Amino acid sequence: MADAIQQRAGTAVLVCDPDGPAIATEQDALDLIGATYAGAETVAVPVTRLDERFFSLGTRFAGDIMQKFVNYRVRLAVVGDVSALTAASPALAALVRESNAAAHVWFVPDLDALDARLRDAA
Repeated sequence: MADAIQQRAGTAVLVCDPDGPAIATEQDALDLIGATYAGAETVAVPVTRLDERFFSLGTRFAGDIMQKFVNYRVRLAVVGDVSALTAASPALAALVRESNAAAHVWFVPDLDALDARLRDAA
């Protein structure tokens, strides 16, 4: 499956292929944002596509990537289980909690949970 725009809970979402290339640079994130210009409002990125530096907050990579999405007003949904990562890092757990309380970056366990968040946000 290639990255594709899908209608999910009434919202156009660029759903990224779990087997696609890693998001390892800010340019990779900008490329995904650029792909939304075909009509998507949200990008759903599987946890497996994010470079491991994203989950190591000391690298600032997560903040840089998340800020790109906020700046371009494109919602980012990180899709997948991050419980082992958040259990090992109180700082990451706090980031996930704070992000999920806001409107621009969400961490969801699967696409069904994303659909529920999108319905609630509408």
